[in-house]
Amino acid sequence: MSNEIKVLVVDDSAVVRKVFKEQLSRHTGITVIDTAPDPYIAREKIVRLKPDVITLDIEMPRMDGITFLKKLMKYYPLPVIIVSSLSTKGSHLAMEALAIGALEVMAKPNDAYSIGDVSMQLAEKIRAVHAAKFFRRGQQQNLMNRKKIVSMAPYKNANNIIAIGASTGGAEAIKTVLTQMPKNAPGTVVVQHMPAQFTTSFAGRLDELCQMRVKEAENGEPVTSGKVLIAPGNYHMLLKRKGAGYCVVVKAGPLVHYQRPAVDILFRSIARLAGINAVGIILTGMGKDGAQGLLEMKKAGAVTIAQDEKSSVVYGMPKEARLIGAVDYVENIHNIAAKTCSFFKSYGF
Repeated sequence: MSNEIKVLVVDDSAVVRKVFKEQLSRHTGITVIDTAPDPYIAREKIVRLKPDVITLDIEMPRMDGITFLKKLMKYYPLPVIIVSSLSTKGSHLAMEALAIGALEVMAKPNDAYSIGDVSMQLAEKIRAVHAAKFFRRGQQQNLMNRKKIVSMAPYKNANNIIAIGASTGGAEAIKTVLTQMPKNAPGTVVVQHMPAQFTTSFAGRLDELCQMRVKEAENGEPVTSGKVLIAPGNYHMLLKRKGAGYCVVVKAGPLVHYQRPAVDILFRSIARLAGINAVGIILTGMGKDGAQGLLEMKKAGAVTIAQDEKSSVVYGMPKEARLIGAVDYVENIHNIAAKTCSFFKSYGF
């Protein structure tokens, strides 16, 4: 029991509590020590049982999850995974929860995500946030939210492309990079491990903060300067030639590294098509997704950048990429935008 990750499930649905407890008990190294139907009962159990990780619904009676999360981050900070319904309200609240200090978001079982898929992904996320360097809200804000816009001279090559992949802790890391990018930066494609609808809210939130336009990708949409395309949850995204430039293909497919969308799918397509015209960036996250794809990008002539250990919430994906020789440069999250733009300047792209 001492080596087990102790989990407290907080959800007002008795069915969800029962399903998560049963499903998670099948995964080695994870123990659901208890469940709670609302934040008031959860608060007592947190103090008494001292869980390592909390799964938290955000739409609950008596006290909503956002209010509870704010109190938790202030007085008793713990790694939190938001588990919410696939509703517009739920996805917007999940984005707010990430800004407050939650480390992951995922969807409850539904037509798009089976109980088996959800339990497998939840177990992976529990391991990821347990391994995370957890910051109190103030520390996390100081780490992620220094804003400095990079300037960039005009360039002519429409084939330039930036590709970014991330997982646990990635929402805030991606925000840090993109809010520093100039409005004329090369077309940018992003995979963040996040469920359907949540990616819509994520793109909308970034669009309000960035100089570039940010939106959830649509199948066949062109990749153009000044625009960022976020892979939609539950779909893979890859690059395709379209005339003199590129567009994205958004499609279904099996999970890759337990994920859909998967970073490797995107990076491999960029390696095949963009080669020397691309910069690949791998950010904080658990597991190996993106490492092999980044190596293929490097072999094809792309510049490759990994977030450093100090600024990563989970130093998993960047570490794996470094171990296999896929990384040209290792940078703090605050330096990645400037480093990326410097290559387009210096090589005359």
